[in-house]
Amino acid sequence: MISDAAMAAIPSPCFVLDEARLERNLKVFDRVQQEAPVKVLLALKAYALFHSFPMINRVLSGASASSLWEARLAAEEFGGALHVYSPAYREQDLPELFDRATHLTFNSLSQRERSPKGSASIGLRINPLYSPVKTDLYNPCQPGSRLGVLPEQLGDRLPDGISGFLSHNLCESDSFALEKTLQQIVQHYGHLLSQIQWLNLGGGHLMTHENYDVDHAIAVLKAFHDRYPHLQLYLEPGSAIVWQTGDLVSSVLDLIPTSDFTHVMLDVSFTAHMPDCLEMPYQPEIVGASQTGEYRLGGSSCLAGDFLGDYGFDRPLAIGDRIIFKDMMHYTMVKSTMFNGVAHPAIGCLRKDGSFELWREFGYEDYRSRVG
Repeated sequence: MISDAAMAAIPSPCFVLDEARLERNLKVFDRVQQEAPVKVLLALKAYALFHSFPMINRVLSGASASSLWEARLAAEEFGGALHVYSPAYREQDLPELFDRATHLTFNSLSQRERSPKGSASIGLRINPLYSPVKTDLYNPCQPGSRLGVLPEQLGDRLPDGISGFLSHNLCESDSFALEKTLQQIVQHYGHLLSQIQWLNLGGGHLMTHENYDVDHAIAVLKAFHDRYPHLQLYLEPGSAIVWQTGDLVSSVLDLIPTSDFTHVMLDVSFTAHMPDCLEMPYQPEIVGASQTGEYRLGGSSCLAGDFLGDYGFDRPLAIGDRIIFKDMMHYTMVKSTMFNGVAHPAIGCLRKDGSFELWREFGYEDYRSRVG
C-alpha cells in the first residue's frame, strides 16, 4: 500500500514498482531453480525496466531477448545466459547477435541455412501443436501459425549444428498446461530429443499467481528430466516475474456526466500506456473500486475507443483524485507509445522502507525524438 507521504512524492502519471512485492515473487523462482532441474530467464519482451535488474539477476540465471536491441540491453545490464529468438532476423543484426548470445534460436530451417556461423548454441523453435490460449492474438499455435517448425518439416534427423529447441505456447498458464506441453513435445518431437542438449519451454508460466501449483510444476519438470537427463531445461517467464508487483498511478482531469454513466477523463491512455487492456481485452483492477458501477474511465488520447468501464468507487470521484491501476508492470512500459503526444508516465520504485524513488521522467524531447 502506498502511504500518503509516498503518494505526495509520486508524479502523475507514473509506473510504480513495489520492491517488496518483487522480492516476494523472486523467492518463488529461487525455489523453483533450487528444487527443479531448470534455469529461469527474464523475458525482456514483457519487462525491461533495467533499473530493477540488480534485484532480479541475483536470483535468475539470465535473460531472453527478441531483437538486437533487447539483446544489447540484456548483455549490458543483466548478464548471465542470453537466449535470443526472433521470428525473422535482419541479416545485418546476426553477426552482433552471434557475438552476444549464448543461445540463438531460429524460427525456420531456411533462415538458419542462410545465417552466418558463430559461437552461440543454435536452436530451432518448434510448434507443439497445443496451446491453452483462447485469444488468437496471443495464441502461437493457432492453425496456420507462422511461429515454429512443424514435426513433419524435421523428419528423423536434425540438421548439423542444432543444439536445442524452443517451445513457446503458453500465456499466463498453469502447471497442467506445462505438463500437457511436455507431453505434446514428447509425442511430436520425442524422437529428436536425444539429438539436442537443451530445451527452452518459453514463457507463460504464471508461477507467482496465488492459484498456481508450484509443487506440481516442480514434479513435472523433475519427471521429464528423469526421462531426458541430458537436457538442460529453461523457462523464460516475463509476466510472472513482475506479476502484481506494481501499479500505474494516474489522476482525474475531468468528469463528464451523461444519462447512463459519468466519463472519468484521466491523464493516461489505455491505447498508449496499457494496450493489453484493449487487445486482450481485460478490465484491470483499481484500488478502492469495483468492476461494475457508474464511472467509465477514459484515456486522454483522441481515439474513440480509448476507454474502459465500468467502475464503482468507494466515494464519489472529484477532479484531481488519484486512480491507481493494479498490476501494471508487465507488457505496459515495453509496449507503451507516445501516440497523440500524451505525456508518458514517469517510472519509479516504492522502496521497502515506504519511500518513493523516481527513476525516470519523460518530456517533450523524448516525444520529438520518436517522431522525427
